[in-house]
Amino acid sequence: MPIRVLLADDQTLVRASFAMLVASAGDMEVVAEAGTGRQAVDLARSARADLVVMDIRMPDLDGIEATRLIAADEDLAGVKVLVLTTYDSDEHIVDALRAGASGFLVKDIRPAELLDAIRTVAAGDSLLSPGPTSRLIARFLRAPDTLMSAVGGPDGLSERERQVLTLVARGFNNTEIAEALGLSPLTAKTHVSRIMGKLGARDRAQLVIVAYESGLVIPGAV
Repeated sequence: MPIRVLLADDQTLVRASFAMLVASAGDMEVVAEAGTGRQAVDLARSARADLVVMDIRMPDLDGIEATRLIAADEDLAGVKVLVLTTYDSDEHIVDALRAGASGFLVKDIRPAELLDAIRTVAAGDSLLSPGPTSRLIARFLRAPDTLMSAVGGPDGLSERERQVLTLVARGFNNTEIAEALGLSPLTAKTHVSRIMGKLGARDRAQLVIVAYESGLVIPGAV
């Protein structure tokens, strides 16, 4: 079955471009387009989307609040949200992750990267842009509203698990973690799953927040 994609962006031209790109892939289809956050929430229900590609800045209801409503709706439990942002002008990405987004990308990615991101998030994995966007996350984790009360810190992790968590926070996927630490991809995936279980984290996005908030990863560190 193709991945059912809902495109949510207030710019018609952007939605049209994304729609053409998604239509070019044989394993996914656009089932609806939304120009506001409220439309995105309503269409996620009525169009039976598997995944929402969500812009943050939209009228009526912004992408963060729309993501929060989708994530909190039990009838939409299977719907994933992939947030797009312009990292040097949009400073709400942490709020989006806290709201329940399964990942985010910056808008200057290549077309093939967006398609791969849709596949990754639809498959149940989280996806986070590394590099400058990770440093943006770190800066905004200084806000007082944190997840540490709901998600455990890394103190109970083994040294290997702390290494894996550090790489997750820097945007590495399981294959890249495996290569960096000399593990098999399956072992890397097992470590990530075990870490999420120990910390009570919903997904990799929450792991990133834990890593930065606990000081395991230092903003701007290589």
